[in-house]
Amino acid sequence: MVKSAPESSSFVSRRKPDRDSLNPPETQVVIDFDDNRAASALVGPYGQNLAQIERRLSVVVDSRGNHITIGGSREGCDAARRVLETLYAQAVSGHDLVQGDVEGAIRAVIAQGSLFEFDTKQPSATAFEAINLRKRPVRARTAAQDSYIRALKRHELVFGVGPAGTGKTWLAVAHAAQLFERKEVDRIILSRPAVEAGERLGFLPGDLREKVDPYLRPIYDALYDLMDARIVERALQSGEIEIAPLAFMRGRTLTNAAIILDEAQNTTSMQMKMFLTRLGENSRMIITGDPSQVDLPNGQTSGLSEAVRLLSGVEGIAQVQFRAEDVIRHELVARIVAAYEGAPQPPANGKS
Repeated sequence: MVKSAPESSSFVSRRKPDRDSLNPPETQVVIDFDDNRAASALVGPYGQNLAQIERRLSVVVDSRGNHITIGGSREGCDAARRVLETLYAQAVSGHDLVQGDVEGAIRAVIAQGSLFEFDTKQPSATAFEAINLRKRPVRARTAAQDSYIRALKRHELVFGVGPAGTGKTWLAVAHAAQLFERKEVDRIILSRPAVEAGERLGFLPGDLREKVDPYLRPIYDALYDLMDARIVERALQSGEIEIAPLAFMRGRTLTNAAIILDEAQNTTSMQMKMFLTRLGENSRMIITGDPSQVDLPNGQTSGLSEAVRLLSGVEGIAQVQFRAEDVIRHELVARIVAAYEGAPQPPANGKS
């Protein structure tokens, strides 16, 4: 149980006092958490979770065991309280909190605003959608991710377009894994164009899977993180999870499958058209990519950009656009993406 005490006049900060901190905050909120283990997880190693909340919501948070005090503006304190109660509910349920969960809770609370009263009896409730897997639930952390999950649940073909670190591939794999676990599809098919990022790797030894594995490593990482490793290995051996190089997809009809095409910005127009027309009965197709990271030779049109333009508004197809503010990796990644988006682009021929 979470207990919120009345506003208090006494407040002690974890940080060293300075001239500003000597002035009392506008509002002070005191929360007592019953579960000491969950409260410890809530604080995070060396208080990093609380520090993140302080930085993002412009409040000051003091932790004494399972007793937490929040100081700052009324809006900031209310938002911080809701974030802490949401994270506490996750910790009580056994979820290992990471900084991404903290950021996700902060963004969910900001998105909710004060449009409705927060229910303290259900501290884990947020406006964001979730994908429930056997291993662990995956919840949207941004409004764009929420729209993405809703689109995945409602449409047979979904484009997830945007910069790196926004969770496009991660959520696509989570949705495919959920369909597979619920027996709504018989298999998962993973594909990606074998295009190096500005390098030439040359000859790669091994069989087909070993040659393609380096290109699909991000999808493998997501699979093993979201599903039991033994299930993944068994499904790979039986073909229920299939690695299908894009170059070998022609002529196939993919039925009863969850199909993911990653790094689709590196497909040509003909490759994209060929891939889209593989969709068979009772299948779902998810296409992800970042149009700002095209590795095709100069002069070739990205199949992703063309498909997004041509298929805009087509019934049954959803498109979700991610932006720099949706990056959920390290805070610096969002700033890096924003800096590159605002920088002048070089000419296509590379000459200035």
